[in-house]
Amino acid sequence: MARRQIIKNGDPVLHKKSRAVERFDERLGQLLDDMTATMRAAEGCGLAAVQVGVLRRVAVIDAGDGLLELVNPEIIGQEGQQEEQEGCLSFPGEHGITRRPAVVRVRAQNRQGTWCFYKAEGLKARAFCHEIDHLDGITFKSRVIREG
Repeated sequence: MARRQIIKNGDPVLHKKSRAVERFDERLGQLLDDMTATMRAAEGCGLAAVQVGVLRRVAVIDAGDGLLELVNPEIIGQEGQQEEQEGCLSFPGEHGITRRPAVVRVRAQNRQGTWCFYKAEGLKARAFCHEIDHLDGITFKSRVIREG
């Protein structure tokens, strides 16, 4: 596993939409491994491939209860709302209060291409929303409703 450089605010790639993954091969596995190492070294709870310069629909999340590898993720349901402080590894030192769903249901493929389904709330729900936004070229800064 190699750590990759995290793209920072100001780089236009952060606002580009990522393409779906079609090949589930060793390169995808290496990307997932590298992203996990990068996220953990930066002490984050999520990282999208676009944040390391790869425009593919891939993200990793670890909100404290184990690593999730998400390929081609999509939110398929949501309930309620929460307003909490959010930050981003691509925007070091910047934070703001965002409004996100309280509960999300997500479907995503794993590194072998098998579809998996998740239900998350709290921090994990925010992490899913945050990382999927990245894959659509949306940063948390556009979701901030007030400073915090």
